[in-house]
Amino acid sequence: MTYHIAVDIGASSGRLILADFEKNKWKLSELHRFKNGFHFSQGHDRWDVEELFRQIIVGLEKAKQRGIEKCTLGIDTWAVDYVLLKGGRALAQPIAYRDKRTEGAKEEVFVDTPAESIYKKTGIQFLNFNTLFQYVREDRELLKQAELSLLIPDYLAFRLTGKTVAEKTNASTTQLLNIHSGDYDQDLLELAGVRRRQLPELIDAGVFLGRLLDELQEDYHLPDVSVYAVASHDTASAVVGVPSLDKGFAFISSGTWSLIGAEVHEPIVTKESYHANYTNEWGAYHTYRFLKNITGMWAVQEIARCLDYKYSYAKMAEEAASVKPFEQYVDLNDERFTNPENMILEIQSYCRENGEKIPETVGELTMCVYSNLALIYAEEWQRLESLTGKKYEVLHIVGGGSNVALLNQLTADAIGKPVLAGPSEATAVGNLLVQLIATGVFADLREARCFLREQTELTSYLPKGISRIPNLQK
Repeated sequence: MTYHIAVDIGASSGRLILADFEKNKWKLSELHRFKNGFHFSQGHDRWDVEELFRQIIVGLEKAKQRGIEKCTLGIDTWAVDYVLLKGGRALAQPIAYRDKRTEGAKEEVFVDTPAESIYKKTGIQFLNFNTLFQYVREDRELLKQAELSLLIPDYLAFRLTGKTVAEKTNASTTQLLNIHSGDYDQDLLELAGVRRRQLPELIDAGVFLGRLLDELQEDYHLPDVSVYAVASHDTASAVVGVPSLDKGFAFISSGTWSLIGAEVHEPIVTKESYHANYTNEWGAYHTYRFLKNITGMWAVQEIARCLDYKYSYAKMAEEAASVKPFEQYVDLNDERFTNPENMILEIQSYCRENGEKIPETVGELTMCVYSNLALIYAEEWQRLESLTGKKYEVLHIVGGGSNVALLNQLTADAIGKPVLAGPSEATAVGNLLVQLIATGVFADLREARCFLREQTELTSYLPKGISRIPNLQK
């Protein structure tokens, strides 16, 4: 038996998932779970990355307590945010992508540098919080002091191993990589005010980074851990964890954000994709994630928070099931919903301003969000097919949102195609699969997905008029 640990950290929580692998079967279990979130400090919303590192150590101590003496480990987190370092130490807590500092940054950049020219170089979707725009708004003195800038998962791996790298699936989201040269783009670095020597070497998913630092082994009771660079952007890991053998499958990675797109083997950088604001994030094993980053479960999470978590997400969906869907149109991608003080009041204000039916109860609010997510998915589904020139017969939904049966059925009805839901832990699963490929258990990504398909029980949702899932395993 071999042991493999996925460190999977999202915007609201993190966990260490353990895979016990033996005789071409695995058993997954949760070693450790902890909360995450940004806090307001020194004028900005910031992440406490030192606490994240501490929680990883706690999880590894639990692994040791279980009797695990040796294991591999990979880390994935959200994208775009970074830590500035000098002398190997963080100069400040990293600022969160939802912080308001990047408001207007895109427009500021576009005055002198046309958006289309940036897109032609990078193929990356324009979002206010892309690392490019964060650097533009970074404290110039702090940036000048910094010897190194590491994205969040690379920083956590550095704290474990001492190795400084930039794993490509995440580095591509910075909007600083040239999709044609496969390296940092010097013109964009100058635009961002970043020097090349402040950024680490680019590496592929699957590269061995090293074992835990001796000082960590001395200070804590830990297993012998071999750390690998996995697909460190959580969406990249989630796409690795899609149990499909269909070449160029369509997916939604459903969590705080919804990432709708297709896995492709050549980037799609056209006038049409530029105007549709689709991205070509680099994927594991020479693939690309051609997708649109749109809103996801964030609004539901914020509604729950505004109600002091009186209702579980399951209870919210149960309440919504008794409400008629599609009663109002709310553009949940509007920037007013990015980080409002009160999501409930913001949704109600939007409806009032636009003459829409105002949702009042928790069921009405939740159905309002789910209905409008399904409508957004349907709109982007049609756009995805147009941009790729391909008709997709099935939509794979993975991640935490794949557990929401009501939303999955609304989505199937809206797009008129079957939905296959699962695994809900696709990000951790994809993280683990890269570790298993890197250690020679599987020869390649296809073999790993064949294994995953056999191990995963999927739930299907059929729209009206369709009685079965097409056979796509070709």
